[in-house]
Formats: sequence, structure tokens, C-alpha cells
Amino acid sequence: MYYLLNCYRFLAFVKKSIAKTSIKPTNMLKKYRGKFPLLLLTFLFISMPLLAADGAAIDTGVTAWMLVSTALVLLMIPGLAMFYGGLVRTKNVLGTMMHTFAAMGIMTVLWVAVGYAMSFGPNVLGGWFGWNTDYLFLSGIDNSILDAGVPEYVFSMFQGKFAIITPALIAGAFAERVKFKSYCLFIALWGILVYNPLCHWVWAEDGFLFNMGANGAIDFAGGTVVHISAGVSGLVAALYLGARRGFPVTNMPPSNLVMTMIGGGLLWVGWFGFNAGSSVASGLSTAQALTATQVAAASGAIAWMIIEACHQGKATALGIMSGILAGLVAVTPAAGVVQPFGAFCLGIFASIFCYLAIIAKNKLGYDDSLDAFGIHGMGGIVGAILLTFFIRDSWMSEAAELAGGSWTVWEQLGVQVAAVLIAIVYAAVLTLILLYVVNKLTGFRSDPKEEMQGLDSAYHSEHGYGMLNPN
Repeated sequence: MYYLLNCYRFLAFVKKSIAKTSIKPTNMLKKYRGKFPLLLLTFLFISMPLLAADGAAIDTGVTAWMLVSTALVLLMIPGLAMFYGGLVRTKNVLGTMMHTFAAMGIMTVLWVAVGYAMSFGPNVLGGWFGWNTDYLFLSGIDNSILDAGVPEYVFSMFQGKFAIITPALIAGAFAERVKFKSYCLFIALWGILVYNPLCHWVWAEDGFLFNMGANGAIDFAGGTVVHISAGVSGLVAALYLGARRGFPVTNMPPSNLVMTMIGGGLLWVGWFGFNAGSSVASGLSTAQALTATQVAAASGAIAWMIIEACHQGKATALGIMSGILAGLVAVTPAAGVVQPFGAFCLGIFASIFCYLAIIAKNKLGYDDSLDAFGIHGMGGIVGAILLTFFIRDSWMSEAAELAGGSWTVWEQLGVQVAAVLIAIVYAAVLTLILLYVVNKLTGFRSDPKEEMQGLDSAYHSEHGYGMLNPN
């Protein structure tokens, strides 16, 4: 149909062009009579690449946006590396950044090999995860075009970036105290057994959370799948592994807050692909998600600055970056279903609750090194639950129609709370099991001597800043 429409538009353009000329159509036909077959073949040659082998049409506009979104989400990975790298001590900068870049390699290979099949294949084992043999190493999607007009390769690569950044977020909870080889093994197992099943439940068409209630549990871009799972897993890991040597007595200053701010800026830019790209479209829903993302980040930043100024007497650079991330995390599950005012409120609430979570961490004394749970876990929970009170009327009307007549905010709230609790329990239990297994196999925690020496030197024989005596 799309191809026929293009043909119609081309012929209409030719007719309109002829009408505008002073040359009579009959004279033009005589003049170019021998050239029409060549013109027609040229048009067909140009148009045919817009079709897949199976005849499905490619929407070049949507495809272009999804390619950009995929690149934007990938940009978040080095952004996260810079954000985390600036927060640790100088002797651990490279080791911490290596955690993020290692995830880029490990999770990409696993995603292409089995991750996409487990996440978006049909239900197996009672719906624990999906499976489609055609998705192994993406071998069966070579000519596949989705209904949105996007090559399935593009969609799979876009989703694969989420699989990369999620375990990389966890690394912030146990920064400066784990063995590199153990971390690599852990994220590989975690991606297969935690991320892929959660992704299937929430985003696959036959996932049980996707179909819960009238119109499914809302998680537009990963509040549950990415942030809650990573935050909760990070908290469990931090508690299981224990605090860094010397914590909290020894001063552990950030090595480079300038780098942290640059990394946070890259995360903000990349988040437009993260959220707006999740619409898998290039239209109204994309614009709605993009606007909500910007508003929530801004309100989160302002709220954190005000809270910090009232509580500590001044706003800090780390504080404003924390507020930006809190707002971005909270709007992630909601970006496509809330209006700007809802995003504004979510950013404020996220900063309040995340700030309180960090205060609670300090009071309780556990060592979530870079506040993976305080920002991502808590922010994801706040966004996934409170979005219920700001859902667009059009979404609620659609849900009511699917429910057979009525669907209330409170019913949707029950669905959201259930999805959050399921994600928390599943991520916590599986992470605890994986920590135990990896610890038995390779030992997860760094040796005291290695920890004092620093991850950079102990595991990579390098120094981030070329210093002889890094702190």
C-alpha cells in the first residue's frame, strides 16, 4: 500500500508539473514518447529499496529517528562511565569506567546471541521468558520489517542498548571493591536471568505484565525493567559485599566532579533517545515523550537545588546532577502517558524521595557507593507508581474501552504497584543467588591489599591520571 501511494504521488506530481508548463501535453508526449519507459524504470529503481523482501514497507522517517535514538542511547554508556568515574577516588577511576565499557561488549554479544530471543520471543516455561530460534544471533530477521515500518535490526539494536546500560548501572552500588573478572561473570548471568525475563514480562506482547489489568502495567521506557531492577540489584549487592575498606571513617572524595557533570550532561542528551525513541514512531507520541523528559529533568534539578540549599545551606554541583538524574529516572516509565505538568510533578517528587533515600542510606550506614539505589531504584519506584495520577485521559479512555466500560485510576494504581513489587522481589532474589554463585566460583570482593592498591593498578596495571600516589 505504501509503495502504491508513492506511485500515485509521483504521477500526481508529473501531472501537476505538466499543467504548470506552457507546453501542451500532446506535444510533450510526442517529445518524450521514447523516454517514458526509461523514466518509469528509474522511478522503480529508486522506490524499490523502500520495500523489504517480503513486501512490507519501510517508513524512512521513523527508521531514521530510531537510528538516531539507538545512537543516543549508546551515547549514555560513555556518559555513565564519566559520571561514575568522576565520583570515585583517583586510584579507581579506570577500573570503575571499565565496568561500563565491559558491559558494552559483553551485553551486546549476549543480546545478539540469545537476549533478543529471550526478551521478545513467544512465551516458554510458563512465560518466565520468551524464545524464538529465529532470533538466535538475529539470523531470522534479516529481511524483517516491523508494523511501524522499521527494520527489525534497528529495533533489536535499540533494545540492546537498554540491556547494556542496566547492568552497568548496578556497578555504581559496589564501586571500588569488586574483582573485574567476577563483575564480568556477574553481569553476564544477570543479563540472561534477570534482565531478559523482566524485559519479556513488561514489553513482549505476550508478557504477563504487558497484559495485566485493562491495558497492561505502564513502563514506557524502562522504569521497571531498567531502573528498579538495577537499583534493587545494586542495593542487594552492596549489602551482600559489605562496605569499602575504611567506610565511613575514611574520607573518600570524588576524583573529578567536572567529569561527572559532563557525563551527566551526556546522559541527559542521550535520554531523549531513551524515552522518545521508545515510542518506536516519529510523530505525536515522540514529541510528547521528548517534552516530558526535558520538563522532568529540569524540575528535578530545581527541586534538588532548593532542598539542598534549605537542608545544607548551599546547592552543590553533585546535587544538581543528582536532581537531573532523579527527574529523568522518574519520567522514564511515564514519558509517553503524562502531560508536561505531570512530568513536572514527577521530577519534583523524585528529587524529594531520592534525597530522603540518600539520607536514609547515611543513617543506616550501608555503602551504596554511588547511590545506585538512592537515585535509580527509588526514582524508578516513584515514577512507576505516581505516574498513575497524571495519566492522559486518552490513555484511560482506551483502558476503559478494553476493560469493557470502565477503568479507574485506583485500578491502574493496583497494577502499577503489583508490577513494581514483582520487579523488586524478582530482581532481589535472583541477584542474591547470582552473588552467592559468583562469589563461590571466583570470589567477588577484592582482596584488602588490592582494594588499598586501587582497582586501576590491581586489575589493569594502569592509572587514570598518571599519578604515583593516587588517593
